[in-house]
Amino acid sequence: MKKSPIAPSSLRGLDRTRAFVAACLVSVSAFAAEDMERGAKAYQACVACHSLEPGRHFTAPSLANLFDRKAGTAPGFQRYSDALKGSSVVWNEKTLDAWLRDPAKFIPGNEMTFPGIKDEKVRRDLITYLEAADSKPGARRPGPRLPDLRKAPPEAIVKAARHCGDTYFVTTQDGKVHKIWEFNLRLKTDTSDNGPAPGKPVIVGAGMQGDRAAIVFAAIREIGETAKEQCD
Repeated sequence: MKKSPIAPSSLRGLDRTRAFVAACLVSVSAFAAEDMERGAKAYQACVACHSLEPGRHFTAPSLANLFDRKAGTAPGFQRYSDALKGSSVVWNEKTLDAWLRDPAKFIPGNEMTFPGIKDEKVRRDLITYLEAADSKPGARRPGPRLPDLRKAPPEAIVKAARHCGDTYFVTTQDGKVHKIWEFNLRLKTDTSDNGPAPGKPVIVGAGMQGDRAAIVFAAIREIGETAKEQCD
């Protein structure tokens, strides 16, 4: 028994169907890429406080592995408010949308200063980006990197620091003495891998006018060992 040949018109119809499906898939991909790009741009408002790298915390916790995680439980982050730690919220698309819309209303008493995003589309794009970054590490855009203070040049490595009156006199390895108003000098610690080498605190500039600075130490005990009250 002979098989009925397929009519050319049927083949043309099949080709049109395939073309339509392919066009739809391209459209969906294009829209997804646009959502991701917009989400990545929206995320720029977050990079000063958050990273997307596991265990890399700034003022706020890393957002890596965020989805399905209970609020207030990012491993290694110790600066959560009691409100966040005590909440029963688990992060997903719905809870993130409510949080991003109005953090103060969603979890009253939390310490996040961010006022929220009122535009629903911006929130949706941001959540799309966070979800992609969560499941595909390659989708994460690199955030700002702190300088590697272990590679500081001699002119930035502090040999001594003394305080007299309202002034700090900071001597660096190149022999230069920096005179800084006490209110403009901060003493900090950085225990990360990029922090200064033990016993080699580093002075870094700060402030738009170039009149502020910070001395960064490898451990808190080094502050007392280096900074002395002394007037010559």
